[in-house]
Formats: sequence, structure tokens, C-alpha cells
Amino acid sequence: MSAEPGSFIARLKPEEVADLMRCGRRRRWRRGSVLLNQGESSRWVAVLLSGIVKVSSLTDEGKEIVLDIRGPGALIGELEAADGKPRPATVIALGSVEALVISHQDFAAFLSSHCGVVWLVVDSLCERLRNAERKRIDFGCHNIARRLAMQLVELAEQYGQPVERGVHITLPLTQDDLASWIGASREAVSKALRSLRLKGWIETGRRSVLILDLPALHNRAL
Repeated sequence: MSAEPGSFIARLKPEEVADLMRCGRRRRWRRGSVLLNQGESSRWVAVLLSGIVKVSSLTDEGKEIVLDIRGPGALIGELEAADGKPRPATVIALGSVEALVISHQDFAAFLSSHCGVVWLVVDSLCERLRNAERKRIDFGCHNIARRLAMQLVELAEQYGQPVERGVHITLPLTQDDLASWIGASREAVSKALRSLRLKGWIETGRRSVLILDLPALHNRAL
């Protein structure tokens, strides 16, 4: 398993990882499959072992709001494990995904015997809160072009694949996904992408983006 730097699994000690793996069972999902459903009763947490998922929430009007993208090593469902309330979001596999599924009871037992890991879970929840607050500030202070540049830079740094001409982002995200993620309309995101293409900073394909000039895009995001 190759966990993302800074992820929950990546911050555990080898012996803690071994103990955690004994607590649950591995489960696989195909692309497009739902791992967790918003509003359902919460009985287990999951640790991503491979693959990438999209976290989103439906508004009362039925509009999907993308909240996050998470990769290998991420802990999913820790909020529900803490408060016992229904799932606040839906998690969908963006490709083939494998995760370690652990019941709340077994996860609580693991935390009881590994007290230091409790603080990692607390830190994970705090990180989610910090990210939510940052996005609220971004929505209020920055225009759509800047917010889009910031999101593309983040995706390039976390999930981009270096290629001869730049950095390739191959996550199957639609323009609607990008729009809801940065709090904009699809039309506004399409216009912003067109502007970046005209500058020669990116190329776009079907659910993919090639970053041709990452430093320029990074400066636009500042």
C-alpha cells in the first residue's frame, strides 16, 4: 500500500498499521460505486488502501456539492464514528478502490489500545474543519478564476502525473464537479477554463486537464 504523505495511515507507526489491518476486512469497489451514502446509519469507518474517492453532499434542492477528493491512506467516516449520527456526505469511487472496513466497535477498541492514534483522528477532524473554513474565505474573497486556479494547482500537486509537456490530471471530474467544488456555475468554470487555455497554461480533454505551465497557474492562484 502506498499512502499519500500526511494521510492517516502515513502518520501511523508500522506496528500501529499492522494492528489496524487486523481490525477490519478488505473490500473493493468498482468505479462509480458508492462507498458511503449521505443520511444512512453509520456502523463502520474505512481506510483507503488504493484508489481515489469523491466526497459530496446533496442540498435540499437536490444539487450535488463536491466537498473533497481523498486518496490512499485517508480515513473515512471518522466524524460519524465520533458522534454516532447519520453519514453527512456520499463517497463515490472515482476508479477501482480498495479499503479496509472496520466496525465502530473494533475501531474504538483499536483507539483504546493505541492512545496516541486518538490525536491523529482529532487532527483529521480539525483538518477537515480548517479546509471548510478556508473554502468559505476563498468563496468570499476570491473571484472564480483564482479559485479555479487554486483548485487545479492543488489537484496537480496531489494527483498530477508528470509528463513530457507538464502535469496531467486524470481524475474523472466533470466541469460540474469543479464548479460545485469552488462554488461557481458550470458556465463560469467553462469560461475560466477557456481563458486558461488561451493563455497557454492548460489543455483540457474529456475529464482530464494537462497543466502546461504550473508556475504561471500557481502565481494566478496567489
